[in-house]
Amino acid sequence: MHGQCAGNRRTAMSNVRTVKGVGWDVSAIGNAVWSGAKLADVLELVGIPNLTSVTRSGGKHVEFVSIDKCKEENGGPYKASIPLSQATNPEADVLLAYEMNGEPLNRDHGYPLRVVVPGVIGARSVKWLDTINILAEECQGFFMQKDYKMFPPSVNWDNINWKSRRPLMDFPVQCVICSLEDVNVMKPGKAKVSGYAVSGGGRGIERVDISVDGGKNWVEASRYQKTGIPYIADHMSSDKWAWVFFEVIIDIPHSTQIVAKAVDTAANVQPESVETIWNLRGVLNTSWHRVQVRVGHSNM
Repeated sequence: MHGQCAGNRRTAMSNVRTVKGVGWDVSAIGNAVWSGAKLADVLELVGIPNLTSVTRSGGKHVEFVSIDKCKEENGGPYKASIPLSQATNPEADVLLAYEMNGEPLNRDHGYPLRVVVPGVIGARSVKWLDTINILAEECQGFFMQKDYKMFPPSVNWDNINWKSRRPLMDFPVQCVICSLEDVNVMKPGKAKVSGYAVSGGGRGIERVDISVDGGKNWVEASRYQKTGIPYIADHMSSDKWAWVFFEVIIDIPHSTQIVAKAVDTAANVQPESVETIWNLRGVLNTSWHRVQVRVGHSNM
């Protein structure tokens, strides 16, 4: 199951215009095996059946409250919420996790108990869990109401209206080249282009396209989650919440820009330009991933 910060690839946005937030490059993402209790099962034990959208008392949201205190909450606890319909859906696989990769959670990852909400921005997977509340309205915490919302490029800190946008939840389709970086100098010839692709909401990766001429012509990369086993989106052999690896061998005869873009099973495709999705918090940069490589003879 992968987890991705909404600010992954923020540095590319900050190269367009200044943004507010940690300067993540392409690695604000991880993939792990989580173990715990399904939230849907826990809620059923306290009288809220599976696939419930509204409780008899009017509850529509599940709030997670951490023991972690933060200045944005004026010294109060970090908190976030998800819709009750998602929390009570066994297929959504929301976990109250106490193990990671077969071992008890360590302190950094939320010991002794944390929430894992797959397919959703990492800010909703609350660590160091203290309390679960059923609310009529979504959580009113700072990170739900005054952060992690996506605004158009025209919005700045002088004209922002936080109430005009809903909190971010599902992550859009994303892919990143990991085998090459802008600083690479390589000899002309064959090279492997590989990396990861993910999408939110349990949507699979239908295709990853690679271009060696800045986006004029494309080739399709192979995809896999387990080495040697081809990946088929939405197949029972595939993990809908885990990242998908891609790779292709291509000829790079001269210095050029290599581009990657992914398409998910809902036919969502990454936007071409980071400029068109720039926003003042630098969130959800899912634009085509571009790597400039120089072909020549290195002295190394």
